[in-house]
Amino acid sequence: MKPKVYVTRKIPEVGIELLKKFCDVDYRDEVPPPSREELLDAVEDVDAIYCTLNEKIDEEVMDKAGKLKVIGTMSVGVDHIDVDHATSKGIYVVHTPGVLTETVADHAWALLLATARRIVEADRSIRNGEWKIPWAPTMLLGYDVYGKTLGVIGIGRIGSAVARRAKGFNMKVLYYDIVRREDLEKELGIKYAELDELLRESDFVTLHVPLTPETKGLIKERELKLMKRTAILVNTSRGAVVDQKALTRALQEGWIAGAGLDVFEKEPISVDDPLLKLDNVVLTPHIGSASHDTRNKMAEYVAEGIIKVLKGEKPDNLFNPDVIKVRSLDEVKMI
Repeated sequence: MKPKVYVTRKIPEVGIELLKKFCDVDYRDEVPPPSREELLDAVEDVDAIYCTLNEKIDEEVMDKAGKLKVIGTMSVGVDHIDVDHATSKGIYVVHTPGVLTETVADHAWALLLATARRIVEADRSIRNGEWKIPWAPTMLLGYDVYGKTLGVIGIGRIGSAVARRAKGFNMKVLYYDIVRREDLEKELGIKYAELDELLRESDFVTLHVPLTPETKGLIKERELKLMKRTAILVNTSRGAVVDQKALTRALQEGWIAGAGLDVFEKEPISVDDPLLKLDNVVLTPHIGSASHDTRNKMAEYVAEGIIKVLKGEKPDNLFNPDVIKVRSLDEVKMI
């Protein structure tokens, strides 16, 4: 009998096609994520769950799924999964590190440039018929990027990819991370700075940290007030890394010049959220990895990880390697 995999929502077909070669796939072919009740009903008799960051895979879900051996998530972050509980129960967790790095770095730069040069405002002014004078010396003035200082908070895969792109803009790059990366300092010519120093000196600050208890609310009122009044904040990591109310006030009152945001504390963001009324913020709906190539790679990578676990093989995208001490791959093997 083939192992049973529950796929919580619509994903690129390459992932489904690969799973079907080895597994009995219960595919919920819908764009919205399942309700909590639907999720709990669906996992009762499955060997694997293929989820996204919108489904909370917590103790209740795992305990309901008594046969569960592996959880695959189409995301790098795993803050929606109770990984400690999974590990304690011998449940393997696979994710998508690496495959979305360059695409998210591109998007961070798109937000940075769009905010700095007021691209969205300019586009809207033309569409609204507000462009009346062919050229004006003071119209829609923005901020230069070339030769400025970029502050990167979190110098992992995506943060370092963002820093590499800054070389083309002849930028000075500061970085802050809990782990100092002297190898990247030499390779990229970047400089380590404590968080407060980075915030004070940077013209642009971009966030690339996972959401953990330590990073939740990392950027609050105090940190925003340390930044230059001409500075721009970019966030493509997780919304809760930034205190959104404090950021809104910072943008309203001019503590900083602008922000480019792909993530929010609550997603989707409410239609009446005050951020939506501000011109000095560029907003995108959590699409940092949303290219055809990358989403296909992500879908396939998760499927590969799930299949490898069910074959009794260690996948290279295993998030919780300590799980092997609790339940060996031989014990998990079904294919």
